[in-house]
Amino acid sequence: MTSPTTADDVYRTVMTVDPPTPRTPFDEASRQYLFGEVWNRPGLGIRDRRFVTLACVAAADAVTPIDQHVYAALRSGDLTIEQMNEVTLHFAVYCGWPKASALEQTVRKQWNRLHAERGQEAPAWPTLTVEDLGPADREERIRGGQEEFRTVNVIPAPPPDSPYFYAGILNFVFGHVWRRDGLSRRERRLVTIPCVGASDAVGPIFSHVGSALESGDVTYEEMQEIILHFSAYYGIAKGEALHEAARRWRAGQP
Repeated sequence: MTSPTTADDVYRTVMTVDPPTPRTPFDEASRQYLFGEVWNRPGLGIRDRRFVTLACVAAADAVTPIDQHVYAALRSGDLTIEQMNEVTLHFAVYCGWPKASALEQTVRKQWNRLHAERGQEAPAWPTLTVEDLGPADREERIRGGQEEFRTVNVIPAPPPDSPYFYAGILNFVFGHVWRRDGLSRRERRLVTIPCVGASDAVGPIFSHVGSALESGDVTYEEMQEIILHFSAYYGIAKGEALHEAARRWRAGQP
């Protein structure tokens, strides 16, 4: 059993503030489990765990945890504001634009809070130009989307025979979002996997767990840590589907 001091120390490192005094069994159990056991595990770094956590709390519409984890990610320096904004965009693709709207507003609020605490005025976010939207040539964009789809999913690209595949998947999701420079492919997987897990999307769960492992972007041991961390923040029952997908990949089962 991890001592309360160790759990509190991990809390300070992760959340960047002193831990509150536990007042209920829930307070005590969550402190000991989340920070004494899960965040404290060596199999995945704190920065990687932040991506998983942000996706989980945003998917859960958990207002206070979203505030706390966005603030901590920015205050710790683990994520820059540019990286946090890329997380929001990627999250929007895999968990929905309405939920991402809440995350976007939280990022702005916590960015201002962080600078106010330092006695500073928060720098204005850069005004984006059309160059930020990727290739203007439509054929180039689709070719790039097809190649990115194959690289990310480790299977051939889908046929361009529906608006969903052509305009959505090939043009936008893989023709633009996955190709953006703000996050690495591995980091995008750390956002995607908890999003599809939270959504109960069986096909995408098996696809993204399997392709992350097949590509080598995530090792099997790291995947087990992702699944545990996801389960801690979104529920053991939800984590079972991710766990089954990883098990079947390792066993060579479709």
